[in-house]
Formats: sequence, C-alpha cells, structure tokens
Amino acid sequence: MTSRERLLTTIAGKIPDRVPVAPDTSNMIPARMTGKPFWDLYLYQEIPIWRAYIDCVKYFGFDSLMDGYAQIQFEELGEVWPEWKEAIVFKNDERIVTQRYRKALSTYEWADTVTVYYIADPPTGGLAPSKIGLPATPDKFEPVEGVREWPTGEALLKLVKAEMGDHGLVGVVCGSSLVLQNDAEILDYYDNPGKYHERRDRAIEHCTKRFAKLMSLETKPDFICTGGSGSLVFQSPTIFRELALPIVKHVTKLCKDAGIPSQIHSCGPQMEMLKICAEETDLTIIDPLEIPPMGDCTLKEAKRLYGDRLVLKGNLHTTSIMLHGSVQDVIDASKQAIDDAAKGGRFILSTGDQCGRDVPDANLFAMIETAKTYGKY
Repeated sequence: MTSRERLLTTIAGKIPDRVPVAPDTSNMIPARMTGKPFWDLYLYQEIPIWRAYIDCVKYFGFDSLMDGYAQIQFEELGEVWPEWKEAIVFKNDERIVTQRYRKALSTYEWADTVTVYYIADPPTGGLAPSKIGLPATPDKFEPVEGVREWPTGEALLKLVKAEMGDHGLVGVVCGSSLVLQNDAEILDYYDNPGKYHERRDRAIEHCTKRFAKLMSLETKPDFICTGGSGSLVFQSPTIFRELALPIVKHVTKLCKDAGIPSQIHSCGPQMEMLKICAEETDLTIIDPLEIPPMGDCTLKEAKRLYGDRLVLKGNLHTTSIMLHGSVQDVIDASKQAIDDAAKGGRFILSTGDQCGRDVPDANLFAMIETAKTYGKY
C-alpha cells in the first residue's frame, strides 16, 4: 500500500497492510532540516513551513496526516485582510518582532499584539507589546520586504496536495475545539460569559460557510481539522461543553454527512474529551493522547473504551522517549503502543504532540521502521 492508501484504509475502519506511522513533525524538525533561520520560513516564506514539512515526510518516509499546516484562506469569507500590512518594530541577531498596521486617514492604526520570529524556534504570536518591553505604538518601524509570494485559496490546496502525492493526506482547518485561549480570557469569561457565547455562535456560522466553500472546490481536502492545542488547558470540561463542543458537534456532523473524515488535535489532558467526542460527536480521528505528566491518557485504556468508534493516533512521549531516549527506547515504546492499540485497526502510531527541534533523526527512523516491521497485520 502507499501511505495514502494505508491511511484511508485505517480511517475507514478497515485493516491495512501494517500500522500507519505518522510522528508529529509539524514545525520544528522541518524548519531545522532546511538549515535556514526559522524566520526565513515563517516570516519571509522563502520555504513555507508546509513545503518544509512535506520534504521532511519524504526524507523520513512516514505516512503523513498533514493537519492544517498550509493556511487555506478565502478573502470572500473575511479570512484575509489585505489592508493590513506587517512592519518590523524590533530586530536583533536572535529575533525579529513584527506588528500589523493599516493606514487610517493621516496616521496609522496598529494591532494591539505583536509576533516574535526567532532564529531557531517557531514564532510566538498574540503577545502584548508591553510583555516584551515595546510600546503599544512603535516609535520606529520598517516594512517587511522580500516576502516570497505563494498561491492562496484553492490554488494553494491544489499545490500542497500535488506535492504530497501518495505520501499521505492533507487536512484543512474548519472550526475549533478551543474558544478560551489564555488566562486573561478565562478571567474575562467569568465576568462576561455572553461575549464568549457570541464568539461560539459566530464560529459556528463561519465554519458552516467555510465548510460549504471547501466542499465546493474542485480540489478538496482529504480531511477536516477541527481541534485546538490545549483544549482542556484553558477550558475545563464544563467550559468545553458550553463553548467548544457545539462547534465540534456541528463540524463533525457536516463532515459525516459529506463523507469526509474529521480530526481533532489537542495536546495536554484529553481523556475527558476522548469520551465526549466518542459518545456525543461524529469525530473520526483524535490525537495525540499524551501520557502523564503532559497529558492524562493511557493508550491501552483509550483503545479498550473507544477504539471501535474513533481512530486513535499517538502517543510516544516527545521528550523522555523521542528527544532524550535511545534508539532502543523508541523501538520498545513503539512496540508497546502497537501492542496496546493496533488490534482491529483504527490506530496510527504517532508521538504525543510535536517532536522537538533536536530529536535525533535516528529515533524517528527507529519509530518508523518498527511500524513497518513489528506493525504488520
């Protein structure tokens, strides 16, 4: 089987030739492999992260479930704001800080957050300028110049799918399992709950339109991503039910009716979400099912309880096993995960969230080779 065939077979609840293997190498490893400063990818788009990721997939030879790394956006849905520009408000040898602005009469209107691009780490966005010692309105700035242009919308999706080929499946984001995203919003939610109810309702309205747009394309995504990192970190299960679950239920129902798989990625605690999604939604795939202390999932228990309803993807520890473990540690953990969850199908061997930048290549190759040999059905 090709990787694409293997994943489609697994997602359909059938038995493939072997356990698919898809370590989460979403950002850091692909960026590191280019040998370029990370801001060349994330800011200047010299090699966009989606292309670096596909190059990484081909280099290691795993079965890619590419969940939303290419930003497929549509101006007619209000997802692109061409009037907003990006300016550099600070830079040194280690980081570049940008802030968005647009012209307003004879002056400039500035966004209230900045993005920090690092030389050897993924960017941090949504920061208040004061958090890093910058004024809300910059004293001086320079336009961001030299950004490489790439296709957008359906043209970008077509390009990404062509470059992925039979190496895996390409997912596009629609909806989210996360409405509260930081500690400030938690506090604000208790003072102004209606504000977040409105945000939820707007999200449902928007993802309805976005889903219809995606399904109208000649080139469609292979699956829909509707997760959110740390969904049960800034949201208790009760808040998740109130704010995010209606979005998840709506999107996964749309997917089921259209015959397209849906997926949630949510690092951190996930066992309660696993139960809710298995019993109350039409979700297809869930990951990364992190083990303690990063999460609260036991793969064997997850398989016993929900392995007949959901495709489980996970869950080798990304630091103790993938980053700091030996090759033998990776082999042993991979075999244990296969023993715990592969029987009957609906399992993709993966990592518990994203592998760190400095994970040894040998450990990734060991994980992939174990799936190819020990993971045969």
